[in-house]
Amino acid sequence: MFENLSLLQLQEYWWFIIALLGGLLVFMTFVQGGQTILYKVTSNEEERDVIVNLLGRKWELTFTTLVLFGGALFAAFPLIYSVSFGGAYYLWMAILFCFIIQAVSYEYRKKPDNVLGEKVFELFLYINGSIGIFLIGVAVGALFTGGHFVRNDMNLSHWTTPYYGLESILNPFNFILGLTVVFLARVQAGMYFINSIAERSIIEKTKTQLAKDSLLFVIFFIITAIMLLLHSGVIYKNGAFQVEKYQFLLNFLANPIILIIFLIGTISVLYAIYATLFKNSQKGIWFSGIGTVLVIFSVFCLIGYNNTSVYPSLSDLSSSLTIENSSGSHYGLSAMAYASLLIPFVLGYIILAWRSMNKDKITIKEVESDPDSY
Repeated sequence: MFENLSLLQLQEYWWFIIALLGGLLVFMTFVQGGQTILYKVTSNEEERDVIVNLLGRKWELTFTTLVLFGGALFAAFPLIYSVSFGGAYYLWMAILFCFIIQAVSYEYRKKPDNVLGEKVFELFLYINGSIGIFLIGVAVGALFTGGHFVRNDMNLSHWTTPYYGLESILNPFNFILGLTVVFLARVQAGMYFINSIAERSIIEKTKTQLAKDSLLFVIFFIITAIMLLLHSGVIYKNGAFQVEKYQFLLNFLANPIILIIFLIGTISVLYAIYATLFKNSQKGIWFSGIGTVLVIFSVFCLIGYNNTSVYPSLSDLSSSLTIENSSGSHYGLSAMAYASLLIPFVLGYIILAWRSMNKDKITIKEVESDPDSY
């Protein structure tokens, strides 16, 4: 089946998978968002234990999705992987460090004779949820704005600045996108708390915090969307790379389906906020989650299709990457495509496990009686 597809069709198929995994990753960052509002929605240690244990049941899913995203990118588009993860080394190592301290924090926060103390590990959780997620947003933004790399005819590349990706933070679009992702994570965390916690005092404070985070998220999202539509892109045309004004707006217009998906996702997220704050709905996380996946999926599609560079070079335009010049071989892509058919079964397992863990709303009493609590 897959072996009968052309190389371009396989490349487009695998970018579809990458875009979908990117959407799922951003959805799962509600765990990190929850870590940043730990002290905003609780009044005492018992309530904080509820939040940490609720998030502790899901934190591995975010890390696993990040690894799966990186693994799929490495397998299907090894050149993009090597240039980004290898070139923007400091940026990605900072992201990895933020996730390492998250894992350590959940493991050791409540251990007996903890020499650092609970508050230090809770600070680590905050760093993971704020700086870590902000840097992921910056790294995604760099796919639109480009990186300082050069590659030769042997597809060997090197970074041309001594900051190895950290300079991407100074780009206004990357910076605003990073803040947008941070506040989206906080918004989704608030909805998840409302859906999963039975303690009334936490829910009341969560709604107050959700209103503040939602306002900031909407502001940053609008700014990001405007900047994206006005941003120039790099395209491969007539055998050469060239800068094209309003490329992402043109991509939306050239692919109405992607535009429709983006609008449906945006409306879904906004409806989730409205329903949670003004209709006292407890199901907002599902509308927001689906909407987030659709929006991020459509945004990734903007750079993967229509001859657009998926990673422009700011040092040498001809070194820019597309899905066509950075993918694996026809044999490799077609062979791995069969493995991708297992993804629905994996997602099905995750859904069943999720429903099992969230069958009953969490309470302070439940956490206190659990000997394996975080």
